[in-house]
Amino acid sequence: MNNIVRDSDVVELSGPPCFSFGEKVRANRSIRNDGTYPGKEIGEVLVKKGEVGHVVSIGTFLQQFYIYGVAFLESGYRVGMKRKELDALGPGEEVDDPPLPEEEALS
Repeated sequence: MNNIVRDSDVVELSGPPCFSFGEKVRANRSIRNDGTYPGKEIGEVLVKKGEVGHVVSIGTFLQQFYIYGVAFLESGYRVGMKRKELDALGPGEEVDDPPLPEEEALS
């Protein structure tokens, strides 16, 4: 167990999560499969930088970090991400959701 590499000495779990369930977030870097995503090759891109998703779960990792399960509609993947990999979308940064099929038909 001495070989575990920690990203930092900061323990995020001493405070509340930075993101809430349902919050819209943006990936601030591309995320590749590290071997934990089934059915995809190691190194395959799962989430592109700038892709927008919603927080659907909040867990922990190594009793140090919050891990946010984020559902990305564009790629269709649900990926666990750390705080440093995500940016909150502020009120002025809202991304327009694509219209639902029935909305397009009414236009």
